[in-house]
Amino acid sequence: MRLDETVDTCMFTSPLAQETLLAGEVALTVHTFDPANTSIERCVDQYIQYSDSLGIDDAFNIVDLGDVIRKCHLWREKLPRVEPFYAIKCNPDMGILQTLANMGIGFDCASKEEIASVLRLGVCPDRIVFAHTCKPKSHIIYAAQQQVKLTTFDNEPELHKIKRLYPAAQLLLRIRADDPMAVVNLGCKFGAHLPEAKRLLAIAQDLALNVIGVSFHVGSVCANPAAYAQAIAWSREVFDHAETLGMKLKVLDLGGGYPGHKGDPINFQQVVDEVKPALDKHFPPGCGVRLIAEPGRFFVASAMTLCLNITAKRVIEAEQRALNVEGPEFMYYVNDGVYGSFNCMEKDKAVIELKVPPQAGLSATLHCASLWGPTCDGLDCITASYYLPQMDIGHWLYLEDMGAYTNSASSGFNGFARPTMVYVAAQQDFAQVRPTSKPLAALAGPAAASNDGLPLDERYIVNERSLLRAGAFLRDQYIVNERSVLRAGVFKRKTKCT
Repeated sequence: MRLDETVDTCMFTSPLAQETLLAGEVALTVHTFDPANTSIERCVDQYIQYSDSLGIDDAFNIVDLGDVIRKCHLWREKLPRVEPFYAIKCNPDMGILQTLANMGIGFDCASKEEIASVLRLGVCPDRIVFAHTCKPKSHIIYAAQQQVKLTTFDNEPELHKIKRLYPAAQLLLRIRADDPMAVVNLGCKFGAHLPEAKRLLAIAQDLALNVIGVSFHVGSVCANPAAYAQAIAWSREVFDHAETLGMKLKVLDLGGGYPGHKGDPINFQQVVDEVKPALDKHFPPGCGVRLIAEPGRFFVASAMTLCLNITAKRVIEAEQRALNVEGPEFMYYVNDGVYGSFNCMEKDKAVIELKVPPQAGLSATLHCASLWGPTCDGLDCITASYYLPQMDIGHWLYLEDMGAYTNSASSGFNGFARPTMVYVAAQQDFAQVRPTSKPLAALAGPAAASNDGLPLDERYIVNERSLLRAGAFLRDQYIVNERSVLRAGVFKRKTKCT
């Protein structure tokens, strides 16, 4: 039995309410708490105890949706003129996507499936930017069918492709403006240098395509905040050149790279201190240019805490240790690894910080140990040397700041499942995204019945694309697909997207 197959209101011993967040047509349980007497660390401890009580050793993530909500407010406080479009590739978890959608955030999608996942939430196509400059033909056709108009380009063949397949698209010209110090350099693959960008504007004009703006991306995990100011200045140059061609550009996309981890080389305020003056200089208020951006890790990096179980252990024999006295005394095997959440160590150069839950009651003496993932691959090594208390099989470790580029790029290699998602949020945070309905516990009372015996009162929760009877849904009494409501034909209602 896996944790995500159970619904138990007693999994937390603190007074947490069990509520529901509808992510498209999926009902997710969210445990809300009063931060005056409960913290994320306490949630971690209690869920570990709950797992142990059931004999379950699956890895899991504590997903703090309240952290995501607070990041939305922080962005709007610091960069009020810039509309954020969340980069789904960073973390496509449906609970996170629905929370951001409910907060009015737009979405940066790079593929047909990412677009579909957002549309399933009821999000309107005009809240999506198809931010990929080299798109498969079938994905362009799908975007046209779904009326997702805003997209990017950085080369001439892409323009001809768009002309054939989606001539009504609204185009953003992506320029190369990368930070050479960024951990993940994107300029090596995407973005037109300024001379080429100016040439592309003329080609787009000859093709009668609708170029409406400029985009850039300084690189993932930006290390030099001044790169944003330089990119904004270069964008202004492209805007000015477009005007000489008789083209009126009206959108500037500031891309991504905004920090979200506690240990990032720069913090968000440092980026703000570069971006705001540059925008005020080159694109001042009242200039008629819409400002958008594509933050990813900013919204989600600090929202997830990954909890691992030690499933096996080896003690390094004295003879072997004598050959390397500074080497590990123990080898611990855990149920997530580099083919899972820890792919971020290679792809994102993430630095891990392992923590031991306080309730473990272990000795304070530290021993050098290596930590290994669950697969049969010898490359599945999380760390070759880390100082930990002496652990045993069944003990737990946890890591904070595991929300960005972890589950999104993880695999099911060797048949090992991804960690379970456990959603929590402070009550005052969840109130901002709570569905206009009652918690599940309040849905059990008597209700007026329709002519086929189904109740038609507040026990129904209306989502943009469907109508769910939450209580029955969680008891698997009904089947839902993305084109129907429960008990199709019983009660149908068309709603507008948001």
